[in-house]
Amino acid sequence: YFQDLLNKSEKALYDAFPSMYGELYTQNMKVFKDLYSELRRYYRGSNINLEEALNEFWTRLLERLFKVMNPQYHITDEYLDCMVKHAEQHRPFGEAPRDLKVKATRAFIAARSYSQGFLVGSDVVKKVSQVSLSQECTRAIMKLMYCPHCRGMASVKPCNNYCLNVVKGCLANQADLSTEWKYLMDSLIVVADRIDGPYNVDTVIGTIHMRIAEAISNLQENKDSITAKVFQGCGNPKISTRGSSSEDKKRRGKVALEAKSSAQALAMLVLDAKGNLTALKTYWITLPGSLCSKKVMASSAADDKCWNGMTKGSYLPEVMGDGLANQINNPEVEVDITKPDMTIRQQIMQLKIMTNRLGNANIGNDVDFQDASDDMSGSGSGDSCPDDVCSKRLSKSPSTRQPETHAIPKQSGHGVNGASSRSLPSAFLLLLLVAFIATQHLWR
Repeated sequence: YFQDLLNKSEKALYDAFPSMYGELYTQNMKVFKDLYSELRRYYRGSNINLEEALNEFWTRLLERLFKVMNPQYHITDEYLDCMVKHAEQHRPFGEAPRDLKVKATRAFIAARSYSQGFLVGSDVVKKVSQVSLSQECTRAIMKLMYCPHCRGMASVKPCNNYCLNVVKGCLANQADLSTEWKYLMDSLIVVADRIDGPYNVDTVIGTIHMRIAEAISNLQENKDSITAKVFQGCGNPKISTRGSSSEDKKRRGKVALEAKSSAQALAMLVLDAKGNLTALKTYWITLPGSLCSKKVMASSAADDKCWNGMTKGSYLPEVMGDGLANQINNPEVEVDITKPDMTIRQQIMQLKIMTNRLGNANIGNDVDFQDASDDMSGSGSGDSCPDDVCSKRLSKSPSTRQPETHAIPKQSGHGVNGASSRSLPSAFLLLLLVAFIATQHLWR
């Protein structure tokens, strides 16, 4: 959506400026194209100083237009340097450059950080879903799924609390993502309010061409006084031997561009995103319950005719809490709480970094990203584990060293659709699928 706003603004400029400004536009087309290219690169995550990019655009545009509007003079590069030094006090483009810089930087910072926050969340899910299960976890899941069949009780469902203890033990490290994950969701919701509120992203990004047109018109209307001030400060340039050109002096009409606002569409997108983000806040700690009810099809907690790991009956042990530290007395899965999974700890750090940057974006401060083509720094690939036999326990040592840089996951050039949060994958699901297929073959 954000990139579509920028594309529409660029197209509107290309459609309207040739007839509005004639040679003022056609001879300087590259300046405008370069601006939109820089804005697009910034949005996609390139390490560009947005204020400097805008300042560079206005400087280049002033130099080009001043020469085009004064073809009778021989204006050297040194003379243009002098003119640029005095430009701030003369304000040849009026208030448009300053106004655009203030509003556009805030709008782009918010839009970019918001979309990158979704990408980071999506990448974290991807990395976490690739973490291998421990041998103890694999054994516990096999007991949960297979043993009723082996005992001749194929129709007996696992007890819900029994299933929860198994899954909470297997996904103990994943549950530790919950706190930072919630902070990221909260930060995205806050920035979403800025996007559809004070930073007015829809209006600012979608009307950049109008700000440029306003600036050029101001320069045209005050050409004589601005030229006189430049001559006074920098001296009179030499008369050009080539003489005056046929610059389109008559094409100085008022700006007739229209801003086609789609604020209602943005408001609906933001409302929908906020609803989904709110629902995702507790994803990691509700995942065990979701898996047990939807994938394992466990019976209710009060059922005394369910599979409790030994026979058909009630399941007496209490349900463990969430996270690695709470698995010390897990009766179903042996978990070494002293050795957190390295990959997941690194993803927790990635969430912290992104949340911090969203906090800066919320108050209008710029945030730095590496180019989107780079891999995420310090993401790792989890425990190295053969397909047939995994390590006995989670053997990675904890590490919370913050990476020096934070690269943004790859994205397409057509905008950001958000994290794939409705169907988050899990290694546990894959194992359950294998178990289910194997069971079918055993009982044929």
